[in-house]
Amino acid sequence: MSELQISLLGIGIAAVLAVYGYSWWQQRQYRRKFGAAFKHGHEDALYRPAAEKTVDELLAGPEEEVPGKSPSGEPLRGQGADGVCALLDGATDYIAVLSCKSPASGHELAPLWQKRFDFGKSVHVCGLNAASGVWEKVIAESPLSYSRFKLALQLADRSGAVSELRLSDFCGLARDLAVQLQAEAELPDVAAASARALELDGFCAEVDQMIGLNILPSGERTFSGGDVASVAGQHGMSLQADGAFHLLDAQGHTVFSLGNYDNTPFQHHTLGQMWVNGLTLLLDVPRVEQPTQRFDEMAVLARQLAMDLRAAVVDDHRVALGEPGIAQIREQVAAIESRMLSGRVVPGSAQARRLFS
Repeated sequence: MSELQISLLGIGIAAVLAVYGYSWWQQRQYRRKFGAAFKHGHEDALYRPAAEKTVDELLAGPEEEVPGKSPSGEPLRGQGADGVCALLDGATDYIAVLSCKSPASGHELAPLWQKRFDFGKSVHVCGLNAASGVWEKVIAESPLSYSRFKLALQLADRSGAVSELRLSDFCGLARDLAVQLQAEAELPDVAAASARALELDGFCAEVDQMIGLNILPSGERTFSGGDVASVAGQHGMSLQADGAFHLLDAQGHTVFSLGNYDNTPFQHHTLGQMWVNGLTLLLDVPRVEQPTQRFDEMAVLARQLAMDLRAAVVDDHRVALGEPGIAQIREQVAAIESRMLSGRVVPGSAQARRLFS
């Protein structure tokens, strides 16, 4: 075989692998966004044999703890810890701990502040306040002194797992900072952290679903943007920066969103001239509290919106969605909620919103 033939064969194989890889990525992204909506069949799509559920052990943490202390002897997460510092955990973050010989301030972590956006995932820094003995979030301008630092890189979010290369870079940066601060460093194994990141990402991908109920007019009729805004407002929904109307809870978190059926964003200055062929009411399952109950409320709201707009609630095939269809989707939401709870990630919690961002 000539060199030209070998080169052409290599190019062909590379092209096939590239197409296969892109197709796999598209399917995964689609599944994460809309996989549960209008899925047919009664088999529990979230079922996995018990032997495969290692992520439950990963997220569950130790079964026995000394009251008031973690296994390392520090105050338990949430007891006096500030904000995100209460959420940091070895199951969800790569955490490098630096113990300083003498207290240091936040500005001494300058190399980290300069590179914190280079790792592809959220980076958080928490410090053990030398005066109060409480872990608190550290920023570059923090004037306080800290005896220890936790440098945390989130292992996974909606874009996938952190790569082993970036974990290695983060570990190297933490090691350099330890030398600079003359601090003792506790650096978790990068390969083990990478494996945890993949497990965590697999768990998140399994439960990461958005449920959509379509509200479509009959025949050739369309909705005016003004009518949509008026009806949405009557049900407590307001137009947000993403171009959809949102129903917010008391903490300002989205419960449901109402968007254009073709994803064209609504805008305040064009509502009067806008006409749409339909709407989609969305529930972001892992990011809401008690998602099964929220879905029940969503189904009621969808019917009310359809009635107000003289439309119908339909599935993706434009077939009217009756009680059996609603009940089937509800079962899937309940299965996702149960799966999240078994993995010790409470839907709608601060930790869930962090992982599903």
